[in-house]
Amino acid sequence: MSIASLGVRVAAAGVLLAMATGCSSSPDKPGQSPSEVPSSTGPSSTQPASSSATPMVTSTASAAPPPPAPVAPVAPPPSSPTVAEQHLAALSLEQRVGQLFMVAAKATGPDPATFDALKRYHVGNVYLSGRSTAGAAAAASVVSSLTGTVGTDTTGGLPLFVATDQEGGLVQVLSGPGFSTMPPALGQAGAGPAKLRSNAAVWGKELLGVGVNVNLAPVLDTVTSPDFAPSNAAIGHFQREYGFDPKQVSGLGNAFAQGMKDAGVMPVVKHYPGLGRVVPNTDVSSNVHDSVTSRTDPDLAPFNAAITSGAQWVMLSNAYYDRIDPANIAPFSPDIIQTMLRGDAGFTGIVLSDDLCSAGQLRPWAVADRALKFFGAGGTMLVCAEPSSIPVMQQAVVQRAQADPAFRAKVDAAALTVLRVKSGK
Repeated sequence: MSIASLGVRVAAAGVLLAMATGCSSSPDKPGQSPSEVPSSTGPSSTQPASSSATPMVTSTASAAPPPPAPVAPVAPPPSSPTVAEQHLAALSLEQRVGQLFMVAAKATGPDPATFDALKRYHVGNVYLSGRSTAGAAAAASVVSSLTGTVGTDTTGGLPLFVATDQEGGLVQVLSGPGFSTMPPALGQAGAGPAKLRSNAAVWGKELLGVGVNVNLAPVLDTVTSPDFAPSNAAIGHFQREYGFDPKQVSGLGNAFAQGMKDAGVMPVVKHYPGLGRVVPNTDVSSNVHDSVTSRTDPDLAPFNAAITSGAQWVMLSNAYYDRIDPANIAPFSPDIIQTMLRGDAGFTGIVLSDDLCSAGQLRPWAVADRALKFFGAGGTMLVCAEPSSIPVMQQAVVQRAQADPAFRAKVDAAALTVLRVKSGK
């Protein structure tokens, strides 16, 4: 059969069906879509019926339907603000800036300058410093005095992160009844990863029991060798390292971190991008340089493993890294914070400074400039071992944020990161 004769038969059948049923071609008929409505401007496919029983057909093909009208894309409904975003919106600028500081409180009892920082300058985080041998009950009392400062006029009602340095060995802030005696990291290493994780969970529960929810540990710095360790004043001299190759440090250090998480305490891995190759200690010396570590250094592996495992806190070193950014110490370096830690490692949590208030490495910079440089480089939370420095730093950051929209955006982004970690979302 030819296409033309087929068209005639189809057209004729359509006319007869319409005459027999009285179908309307109106688009208002229920169930009929606009694309099914014949065009009103196209050529007619039939002629009125004659007196003859057989209708006269003058067209051999029906008109093609018009293309469907384009459908405008539907915008997705706006998403609801997260818990952290809701908290941020409720804070004043001064309270937002306060969330970006962690101030020292003596473990034996905070001094007035610490309380002034918490109450007057809205500081939202604190760490127990020094040493206390008074035991768990005394530590819990100190923590309670600090968390008792939380209110709508201080932190906007948001809880404090309460931290301490509970690494082990000579770096164990809290001891006495209720706290285990922790060996240094090099001594912990002999237990192996599984047992170390179990031990760390016990130590973490001791911290959580007195209200400490962040531990400024483990150390993930890889010291070059046992022979070099005594010369490595910050780490090896105190046996704070978990070993002398990055694979061992990664396995053991991250087992410690996982144990802390098991106990409900957030671990802070430190000191990115590594202090295992320097000689002087940045806490007491200035102009400390690492001339070896590179952007793709194997000693970064323990930190990268921690981030892959979900670490929410990374503490920076205070050293210079000549092969990465010779002009800036790590807390002032966008190359280290943004390019390496945020970009290469994919870290989205809190970038924590080491002490920027009393460390020897920071002597060349004015106190206010230290805060401005750290947050300007992309840092999230500044550790201050000298509470009396908080007013100058906090006010400098507030004033810069008021005057500089780009800096204000960094402040808001950092505060949102802190609030996201606090809310657990």
